[in-house]
Amino acid sequence: MLNKSSHPKDVRLACRLQQHSGNTSGLAAGFVQANMVILPKADASDFLQFCQLNPKPCPIVALSAQPGDTGIAAIAADLDIRSDLPSYRLFRHGELVQELPDIRELWRDDLVTFFLGCSFSFEEALLADGLEIRNITEGVNVPMYRTSIRCQSAGKFSGPMVVSMRPMKPADAIRAIQICSRFPQVHGAPVHFGDPAAIGIADLTQPDFGDAVSIKAGEVPVFWACGVTPQLAIAEAKPELCITHSPGCMLVTDIPNSKLALF
Repeated sequence: MLNKSSHPKDVRLACRLQQHSGNTSGLAAGFVQANMVILPKADASDFLQFCQLNPKPCPIVALSAQPGDTGIAAIAADLDIRSDLPSYRLFRHGELVQELPDIRELWRDDLVTFFLGCSFSFEEALLADGLEIRNITEGVNVPMYRTSIRCQSAGKFSGPMVVSMRPMKPADAIRAIQICSRFPQVHGAPVHFGDPAAIGIADLTQPDFGDAVSIKAGEVPVFWACGVTPQLAIAEAKPELCITHSPGCMLVTDIPNSKLALF
């Protein structure tokens, strides 16, 4: 069974063999996890600019060297982009049409893959400092919410920021800000904590993606920019084809989290 001690390659192999289809939070502790967006070459330049203009929700960890590449050796050995994530989402003209366990039958020679930093990667640093991660404690996917914060537009890509939420006591929230500031490639410091209505979230018990978690007395919600943001930009841009990870179902890379720390 996969757990925090699993090697990243074992997680990817389990996905490839369709032995793991759930979220990857808490798996392969110590290694970077990444969101994924795959687009035709014709749309890749605009999306690259969108990421560069919005580094908090869309921090680029790696992208394919050539269209059609199915692996990126710099982030994972023996990687097959088409099968090594737990679950994929297929979008056509901005509409989600299917979730799939692999995308081999959809693969084309003009496809460009982007891997973006994921908040799961900084969870290790928070846990090491004694901070609780509620979604890990409760064994569910992290709750994610659409906000009223607009991303900067690039070509056809625009949309609102999505955030992930972890409840903490105020003193722990301040400590989390200090810790996560060291990891800008995996979303960095939170973008907000406290009143969810200030960023357009009406009900914390009804996340747009993922699962709701309990919030205890004396805790405040802490919000980080989230790599699901591109999925809303895709809905607005309506590219003829786009493939992403399913929310919470990341690529587990071979890159140690420590390599991304600034200090």
